[in-house]
Amino acid sequence: MTKTNSIIFYFIVVFMLILLNFQVSDESEFIVVRSKAGLTCVPKDLPLETTTLDVSQNYISELQTSDIVSLSKLRILIMSYNRIQYLDISVFKFSTELEYLDLSHNKLEVISCHPTVNFKHLDLSFNAFDALPICKEFGNMPQLKFLGLSAIQLQKSSMQPIAHLNISKVLLVLGDNYGEKEDPESLQDFSIENLHIVFPMKKEFRFMLDVSVSTAVSLELSNIKCVVDDIECFYFLSALAKLRKNRRLSNLTLNNVETTWNSFIAILQLIWYTPVEYFSVSNVKLQGQLAFRNFDYSDTSLKALSIYQVVTDVFSFPQSNIYRIFSNMNIQNFTVSGTRMIHMLCPSQVSPFLYLDFSNNLLTDMVFTSCGSLTKLKTLSLQMNQLKELAKIILMTKEMTSLQKLDISQNSLRYGDDENSCSWAKSLLILNMSSNTLTGSVFRCLPPRVKVLDLHNNKITNIPKDITHLQALQELNVASNSLTDLPGCGAFSSLSVLVIDHNSVSHPSADFFQTCQKISSIAAGNNPFRCTCELREFVKKIGQVSREVVEGWPDSYKCDYPDSSKGTPLQDFHMSPLSCNTVLLTVTIGVTMLVLAATVAFLCLYFDLPWYLRMLCQWTQTRRRARNIPLEELQRNLQFHAFISYSSHDSAWVKSELLPNLEKDDIRICLHERNFVPGKSIVENIINFIEKSHKSIFVLSPHFVQSEWCHYELYFAHHNLFHEGSDNLILILLEPIPQYSIPSSYHKLKTLMARRTYLEWPMEKKEINHTQG
Repeated sequence: MTKTNSIIFYFIVVFMLILLNFQVSDESEFIVVRSKAGLTCVPKDLPLETTTLDVSQNYISELQTSDIVSLSKLRILIMSYNRIQYLDISVFKFSTELEYLDLSHNKLEVISCHPTVNFKHLDLSFNAFDALPICKEFGNMPQLKFLGLSAIQLQKSSMQPIAHLNISKVLLVLGDNYGEKEDPESLQDFSIENLHIVFPMKKEFRFMLDVSVSTAVSLELSNIKCVVDDIECFYFLSALAKLRKNRRLSNLTLNNVETTWNSFIAILQLIWYTPVEYFSVSNVKLQGQLAFRNFDYSDTSLKALSIYQVVTDVFSFPQSNIYRIFSNMNIQNFTVSGTRMIHMLCPSQVSPFLYLDFSNNLLTDMVFTSCGSLTKLKTLSLQMNQLKELAKIILMTKEMTSLQKLDISQNSLRYGDDENSCSWAKSLLILNMSSNTLTGSVFRCLPPRVKVLDLHNNKITNIPKDITHLQALQELNVASNSLTDLPGCGAFSSLSVLVIDHNSVSHPSADFFQTCQKISSIAAGNNPFRCTCELREFVKKIGQVSREVVEGWPDSYKCDYPDSSKGTPLQDFHMSPLSCNTVLLTVTIGVTMLVLAATVAFLCLYFDLPWYLRMLCQWTQTRRRARNIPLEELQRNLQFHAFISYSSHDSAWVKSELLPNLEKDDIRICLHERNFVPGKSIVENIINFIEKSHKSIFVLSPHFVQSEWCHYELYFAHHNLFHEGSDNLILILLEPIPQYSIPSSYHKLKTLMARRTYLEWPMEKKEINHTQG
């Protein structure tokens, strides 16, 4: 066993044993790790409550009582990969709680024992012991479940102190010089269920050790090398032949095997005759060629054969010899992984195979072509091979009438739109096609009864509408593709688990949860969510379902757009209903505009705004014209002394009283009834004749304030548009005008009556008063 493998093995053993034998609640566990810290002794500053201490991979050469005496709660001590040469177990006499001690991979040569310790796990493997370091005090450890030993010499007598213990597992590491004084029967008194023997590395297997421990249920042998002799590993085969007498043995594992092809097949043939039910061989290096030979499949207890990581230096011989031996094995489970195997033959007759694992090889689409003898096969794994055409794999499964689980992930499979073959095995329930180059077209051809479908890490951009309806599908994994939306459950009516994270889903449909009523788990995180109105309903729906249903919520669900919201968790994303509801927004704007229009109309009517607008228009035009005509020219054009503005209701008074008195003194008066030019607009006539008059006389009465034309005349005359600087207004109050009766639009009149002098016509005709407001 290499140093790297030893380290890996060590950590696995430690981890598993801690899990299995030392299940301690988090509240009572206090772990201190000082591994790889360059220590030369156990630290003195350790907390008194320490229960687990790991000082592995340091330079500690000595362990004393004072190092751990204060750690009264210490239960696990790991000191592997140090430089300890001597151990006096009495240093643990005060550590009454200590149950797990790992001193493997040190330089221990001698130990002295103490009767008070009672370990559950004691590992002294990979040390420099000459003989087995088993003290008689070890016999007083009834709780001992794991014992790691190392030695150069094995003696049957050295096993006596622990022969009566029911140890679950023993790890026995044999030193480089093992075999010089070998006792073949030294292990026969062991009472043990699991035995792992590590033979010397880089040494030809020439040992006579009897490994057929009668009580062993599981046996593991590491570092098997037999490539020199042509007698096909005589010593090792002899050791395996003795396993026939152990009727309890059901598990056999071989690690780090270096041999020839012929010897390898001989080993398989020999195991065929033993009571072993589960045989596994890994890290195999094969040499030479395999000659044609028959393989006897009769009379076997073997149920499962697993072969991992095989390297060979010769491929020139007919490999069909190997495939033929493998394909016709009458066992239920067969695994060949990591062997660079390029093909596998179809069994020559109906095969008992229930499970086949050919992962991590070089198999092509031609494997099991037109193979009708795998009708009992339930599970097939072709993961990590050289498969390219899915149509050929589909055709391959057609003959596998019992196939329930198929793994063809991590290949280069593709399926075109023009493919016609869609004859999956109808029994298929679990299908893994992840890590290929499949597109959405694969949804047009899927096993009709599949329950679990894995298509993650492909090139799927959309799920077509004309897809295979999978009424039994319960779990769908389409993560790490390029999908832009969540698939509905129209074609997947039984879908309960959906994994669609790491896609391009930006604004998932809110009706997903409505169409997928049976969904119990959805993982849709790590997508580029667009935090806009389209996402609002989806976030709302997520908030209504249980947190256990949405996997990764809320950490994996964040906004990607717009930039102002990038990185914001979806649970913190909020938009008002008004800004997202088009109908509501339209109605709101419409109602607002109607209210505004009604308000403006009311204000216009109340404040007579149309009148002011018309007045402003006329005033602007007149003002522009007046600016272009010099004052002298305006004065030369004067035709009247006064322009009289009055209400038609007051015309009788004007004509009978005012006009005769003015005109008798040759005063020229402008009256609209006789002087306005026909054909011109009233406003134009008003402006024109005010312009041609020195003065403007206004006859004020309650009827005057009701006349719009009088208002026009007053407005233009008041602004002195044509006689700037002159006082051209004369006001005659014919009848009293109450302030409340003056309309709001007549604010000019109110101002004039409050600030200017006006003539008040008396009720008696002979009395005239001059009144100033």
